Amino acid sequence: MIKDELRTPGAVRDAQRWTAHNYHPLPVVIASAEGAWLTDVDGRRYLDCLAGYSALNFGHRHPKLVDAAHAQLDRLTLTSRAFIHDQFADFCRELAQLCGKDLVLPMNTGAEAVETGIKVARKWGYQVKGVTPGQANIVVAEGNFHGRTTTIVSFSTDEEARADYGPYTPGFRVVPYGDLDALTAAIDGDTVAVLFEPIQGEQGVIVPPAGYLPGVRQVCTTRNVLLLADEIQSGLGRTGTTFACEHEDVVPDMYLLGKALGGGIVPVSAVAADAEVLGVLKPGEHGSTFGGNPLACAVGTEVVRLLATGEFQRRSAELGARLHGGLQALVGKGLLAVRGRGLWAGLDIDPALMTGREASERLMTRGVLAKDTHGSTIRLAPPLVITEEEIDYALAQLAAVLTE
Repeated sequence: MIKDELRTPGAVRDAQRWTAHNYHPLPVVIASAEGAWLTDVDGRRYLDCLAGYSALNFGHRHPKLVDAAHAQLDRLTLTSRAFIHDQFADFCRELAQLCGKDLVLPMNTGAEAVETGIKVARKWGYQVKGVTPGQANIVVAEGNFHGRTTTIVSFSTDEEARADYGPYTPGFRVVPYGDLDALTAAIDGDTVAVLFEPIQGEQGVIVPPAGYLPGVRQVCTTRNVLLLADEIQSGLGRTGTTFACEHEDVVPDMYLLGKALGGGIVPVSAVAADAEVLGVLKPGEHGSTFGGNPLACAVGTEVVRLLATGEFQRRSAELGARLHGGLQALVGKGLLAVRGRGLWAGLDIDPALMTGREASERLMTRGVLAKDTHGSTIRLAPPLVITEEEIDYALAQLAAVLTE
């Protein structure tokens, strides 16, 4: 698989020796990258079909994003929110306009955005809706993945993510994903929000039934409950639209954004909502030292400008059709099912053939990097800069893995 005389085995051993084993990475050590391609320490090239779990929607080292980062590094990198810097207003204004919202609250990681959304929804519930003090609840979905903080894993249904981290944070009601009746029944007078992924990524790129998202929107409106859309993986062009909610013309009360917002260069996340929601926060009630820092804002603004052209959304839709067409042709030939939208797909491999981990390792030896999720499921999420020829290459390698 990998020859002993190469540098890769030693680098893999060093990584395992000096780091906590909270990940199980593939045995490849990346040294450089550009566009949709990665090069390891031994000079081997791989087509990136994971894109940092959608953090690299614009590919590795996109020239405009790198230029923005370089220019800002020469000027200013951090002030904290104690002062205003000259990149802040542009980023917040342009992102708010992209989202169609009044206000933006910049943070760093996706989990921070989710935590912020939870806090804001609770405060809105007490101050605006008038729920019973200390009794606010939020409805979430089975199979969710919103991050790994203590509060977030408290409502996870993935035991690997949740086990042994208790006591758990109360205030969440878990219902089956895609079940509108169950969601409706879980809402009561103290419910402040429904928090959901318009497509569940970590669970295996699960697309909800048609009509589910509009139904959730209607229920939230009728019951005076905030709709919080976690678009951290599904958003910013990944599914062929700016936001995955757009596929069914749904506008949430709050967008939770991250990953691709930092262009694969710096961690950038944000919460976007109207003033009647985000306006409940007052100075000193929530913050982050690095949230909205000058470097993050410079890169994030350029990301928003790339999205504003619509080019990457179109690429995802058009190339995604090619990807899904090729994948559907493999159903019954080693694949049991294919799900997803745009340049995002979850593949269920026949478990009689191999596990998702084994499939990922075999793809790696053929020059394609992807990642397994649960059992025999793998995810494909290539950068939106991928070409037709590169998609065909990835499909050919997958077909070979399924038949070898």
